[in-house]
Amino acid sequence: MLFHRAIAGVLSLFLLGAAHGADMLETVKNKKEIVIGTEAQFAPFEYLQDGKIVGYGPDLMRLILADLPEVKVKQFDVPFQGILPGLATRRFDFVVTSVTLTKERADKFAFTVPIADATTALVKRKDDAALTDPAGIAGKTVGSQAGSAQLRALQDYAKKLQAEGKPAVTIREYVSFDEAYADLAAGRLVAVAQSLSNLATLVKTRGDIYAVMPAPIGPKTYFGWVGRKDADSAPLVKFFSDGIARAQKSGQLKELQMKWFGFPMDVPTDAVPVPQM
Repeated sequence: MLFHRAIAGVLSLFLLGAAHGADMLETVKNKKEIVIGTEAQFAPFEYLQDGKIVGYGPDLMRLILADLPEVKVKQFDVPFQGILPGLATRRFDFVVTSVTLTKERADKFAFTVPIADATTALVKRKDDAALTDPAGIAGKTVGSQAGSAQLRALQDYAKKLQAEGKPAVTIREYVSFDEAYADLAAGRLVAVAQSLSNLATLVKTRGDIYAVMPAPIGPKTYFGWVGRKDADSAPLVKFFSDGIARAQKSGQLKELQMKWFGFPMDVPTDAVPVPQM
């Protein structure tokens, strides 16, 4: 009896150790569930339609997760400002939303290879004939989303203009880009800073109201998905990175870009680029 109890105790300790030692990818496979964090207010990347999260990101995610057919997706829609904190506190296993690769974020989180171009530009009202180039925002009020890399690019560009002796730019922060676009249309802003890929879609659908400024205001940057930066999460991040790279090689990534943006993007999928901002 004592012998059997001892064997049972050793087996329990072994199983506990094995469970504790499982990485995030193995944990997802064993649980048959992955918890995803998303901000569904970023069309055409991720947005709500008839109560469902749709867009470029969800389509690409489903394509990659086809390799794990038994795994179900539990997806939370939260404001962008809560995405990375939620990942850090383990509310999510992984983030499938368009996060711009920056030095500060790359120091704290693990990025996949890029899914799209994130270079920042400005959108204005189409009937605003006075604003002809990005430098024209000097002395004016411009908006962007709080906590976004596009806001950071706008702030850096505003500092550059001021260093050149131009009037200060007043920057207004919004919870979502949709709110900023509404204020732009209403004349409360002269421009909104957002990624070129998003703006191309905005102008495609609302070209009667908005127009994209001709030159970017920030360095070449990319969107990626994000996991925690630890050994436990590394296999899960690699799983998604490898899936993105395979989609690029097969042409499926281009097909999704044509479907959701109307144009293909040249994104490097062999390695995560060095952040330029």
